[in-house]
Amino acid sequence: MWKDYSISYIKQNKASSVSIMVAALVSTLFLSLICSLFYNLWRYNIDQIIYEEGDWQGRLVGKITDSDIETIQNFANVTRVETYLDKNGRAVADIYFENMRDAYNDMPQIAALPGLTQSVISYHDKLLSQYLIFDPQDEQPPLLLSFYIFVMMVTCISLILMIRNAFAASMTARIHQLGILSSIGATPRQIKVCLLQEAFALCGFPVLLGSFGGIGLCICFLEFAKQIGREYQSIPVVLHYHPLVFVVTILASLLTVLLSAWLPARRMSRITPLQAIHTVSEQSFKKKKHSLILSLLFGVEGELVGNALKARRKELRISTISLTLSFFAFTMFLIFVTLSNISTKHTYFERYKDSWDVMATVKNTNIEEFDELPKLKGIEGVESCVAYQKAVAYTVIREEQLSPELQALGGIRAVAGSAGMMTDGAWLVKVPIVILDDNGFQEYCGQIGVEPGMDGAIVLNHIWDSINSNFRYPEYIPFITETTQSVLLTDETGKETGGKIKQLAYTQEEPILREEYEDYTLVQIIPASLWKKLGLWVPEVEADINLRILASDDSVVSEIESDVRERLSDSYKVDITNRIQDEIEERNLWKGYKTIVGALCTLLALIGIANIFSHTLGFLYQRKREFARYLSVGVTPAGIKKMLWIEVLIIAGRPLLITVPLAFIFTIFAITESYLKPAELLPVLPVLPIMIFILFIFVFIGLAYYIGGKRLLQCNLSEALQNDSMV
Repeated sequence: MWKDYSISYIKQNKASSVSIMVAALVSTLFLSLICSLFYNLWRYNIDQIIYEEGDWQGRLVGKITDSDIETIQNFANVTRVETYLDKNGRAVADIYFENMRDAYNDMPQIAALPGLTQSVISYHDKLLSQYLIFDPQDEQPPLLLSFYIFVMMVTCISLILMIRNAFAASMTARIHQLGILSSIGATPRQIKVCLLQEAFALCGFPVLLGSFGGIGLCICFLEFAKQIGREYQSIPVVLHYHPLVFVVTILASLLTVLLSAWLPARRMSRITPLQAIHTVSEQSFKKKKHSLILSLLFGVEGELVGNALKARRKELRISTISLTLSFFAFTMFLIFVTLSNISTKHTYFERYKDSWDVMATVKNTNIEEFDELPKLKGIEGVESCVAYQKAVAYTVIREEQLSPELQALGGIRAVAGSAGMMTDGAWLVKVPIVILDDNGFQEYCGQIGVEPGMDGAIVLNHIWDSINSNFRYPEYIPFITETTQSVLLTDETGKETGGKIKQLAYTQEEPILREEYEDYTLVQIIPASLWKKLGLWVPEVEADINLRILASDDSVVSEIESDVRERLSDSYKVDITNRIQDEIEERNLWKGYKTIVGALCTLLALIGIANIFSHTLGFLYQRKREFARYLSVGVTPAGIKKMLWIEVLIIAGRPLLITVPLAFIFTIFAITESYLKPAELLPVLPVLPIMIFILFIFVFIGLAYYIGGKRLLQCNLSEALQNDSMV
């Protein structure tokens, strides 16, 4: 009997049934697509990190014996240890954990087993952060992945509400009919079973089809992304799909269907059959409220609309939340991408645009052996050419050697936090060494106004004042007192190597190189002639040298690159790039990225619009008796049309009024967290795409109301005013 009743109801109410099926199909399709895309984005980031840096989780670098490796291997949480020698001949142990979430807690204990200090510990922060594992000492952990997860969750909730909306419009209208069934003996359990079987009959196939359709669309999107970025991909874009993604998609959709059908049945069990029979689909106020603004703006029609929407506020609440979430996700994503673009310009192009025109890396060559500089300087259009090599040592600095400015802030610990390392009551400080060719060193001395000398180093004597400034706009103070005559070099444990660097002068002006130096380090700039004597005492030396070339004009940059390549490629293995081409590639990459992000934003917009369209049509269809009553008491068709357009303004405008303040708060939060100035965002604020989305919201809600209103005005007045009958 109940099966026949359900089949009969579905056949007799095709519009309502189709509306539910379409909502289930569209929402599941988008839900599957969004989950698949974000999962693939996450996996691609992990694969790229592993390709570029390896899949290790913790690393020790130093004097490690075979017995030490065995001891580390026996540590409870360690699954395996891989050892090798780096390019400087030092032993490296890459450590893999069974539970990588304990990496930050276990690594200090592991380093202590062979008696190593914490200075030899490295964490694969980039890889660990992809699993939401952050350094507990980091006060500002990366939030990119968390942001993506938040956007995905907001979008998924919006999609789930789409199914809920479709059922809400249909089920609410059936309370009267279900009351009749209850009055003739149907039990609450029978009604629940009936509604659930209808729900699964309508949504089972659309949910399954939508899930597979989402996977298909994800494949198409990945192929599109592959074509857009094929010239810049370090690893190929391939489809990753975990069974859990499919399970989550199906379960989320089916559970929503289950709850959407079960809630009306639960409501039925709490009221008497007589109450249900007297319940009509259009609701009314117990206490009428005067809609002052609407009545002033639109007259009687505005008053009627205000009362009608207030009476149906529970039905509209889900739709409003869904549209608000869609619009918020869209706006938030656009603002985030815009801020990312500004940040990229800050950290790369704006900072280094005047520091280089052509960069060449000469592989496996020491600076004292390289004798091609005179030929390179003779290339037409070359204004300056400097060769340099990099090395790393350490030194121990006592508290009294710190500058008065640094001591006033509380010392190294106050500004560096956990990055500051102590050994035997003194500070162990990394000493990056930049070895310039002799002519380049003399040019640098002239740049900072120091008398050239080839027997010592220029000290880049500054440290970031992290207390009174941020990383975006850093302010620096002197690191050590300028009375220090020399620096004794040590290894990473603080043991002296025998090397000693005379301090010729102190400066806070960096050499004109495309280099970024670590915070809380004491950089030494030395000439190549001194390096011949000092090199034996420095434990870490890069195997390659770099050539920084400045051109007289941008128009000759490409020719200079070609000439440099031609002159060096016969004798050396060289990697060369130029600033102009780098900027072009970056612009193209950003253009492709914006295209992909634009597609994602369009997808978010489509989700919101589909939700609006689906709900609005169903919402209007269930209100035919309400509008028939308006017509019966003298409201003209023109008045009905006016009421419908007023509702369009309210239904579309309300989520916008909610979202705009939320988007403003998010923007302020994002600007604050990224330490950007609001004035930098205003000229590039994505106003146009946001306004287009707002326009589309009004257009599609208006279209849905136009279609629904046309149906309402064509319906038979007497039939619409009749009570529901058994189907």
